[in-house]
Amino acid sequence: MIKILDFSKNHTEQAKEIALMNYNEEKAVVKELPLVDVIPDLNCFADNELGVAAFNNNEMIGFLCCYEPWDNAFNSTAKGTFSPIQAHGAIADNRGGIYKRLYQAAAKKWVERKITYHAIALYAHDTQAIQAFFTYGFGLRCVDAVRPLTDLSCDPFEGIIFDELDKSDIIKVREMRNMLVNHMTESPCFMRTPSDWLNRAEARNSRVFIAKQAENVIAFIEVSDAGETFATEVNGMKNIKGAFCLPEYRGRGISQNLLNYVVGKLRAEGYDSLGVDFESFNPTANSFWLKYFTAYTNGVTRRIDECALNN
Repeated sequence: MIKILDFSKNHTEQAKEIALMNYNEEKAVVKELPLVDVIPDLNCFADNELGVAAFNNNEMIGFLCCYEPWDNAFNSTAKGTFSPIQAHGAIADNRGGIYKRLYQAAAKKWVERKITYHAIALYAHDTQAIQAFFTYGFGLRCVDAVRPLTDLSCDPFEGIIFDELDKSDIIKVREMRNMLVNHMTESPCFMRTPSDWLNRAEARNSRVFIAKQAENVIAFIEVSDAGETFATEVNGMKNIKGAFCLPEYRGRGISQNLLNYVVGKLRAEGYDSLGVDFESFNPTANSFWLKYFTAYTNGVTRRIDECALNN
């Protein structure tokens, strides 16, 4: 019989073993993922008292934790929380049923704390977990994907120059960044970007690669050390933080050639893999990135009706 307990520091080592096992299951499918020997420290998830653990007799069979909640999750009016891939896991046997029990117990805690926006990063090939959370009202929102730094199969594009901008020239992609923001407000994305986003983007310690025709910048890809999962923090990996191509230049292979340029530059510098994260409901991003990258997480979300707070 499954018993659900509050997640505590006494559970962290067993939880890390399960989390590492789940990561290695995904790596067996997505070969491009880096080798990981150690799961990040989980004590912070015990400290906030929002996690739960499932036991069969004295053996941990699963756990589900989350970060401290924050207001205006996804720029909504709701308080939200997020469970990254290292903050949950379950054994293979009856994994879907274990996750359902875990979420039922964890969600009770979360809603009692007035947390009504729930986000969880699941492994993309863990069909049991995905089905369990889909059954409990979650839908796909975000994807993390990865590729090795091997050349893309695409025809060279004549008349286009590919280059990397100096830090002082980052302003050259400001108009395209604004166009990206506007694109994300349209159907079916409907995402509202914070007013200070552009300034924060330009202040990031990232690299911007561009495609230009004559002196006109027509596409860019921004690359950073940081990604959205602990797996991206290895030394041999870089991560795409944003990309855009002017609409009139799409469909000509320019973005593919720019990506190929980025791949070649990073490979020459000794890197071996490249990650990207994007919203699944952005049709342009979803169709482009999944041609060249392999998804390894599905970020799912559920918005609880605020009337539940009055119960």
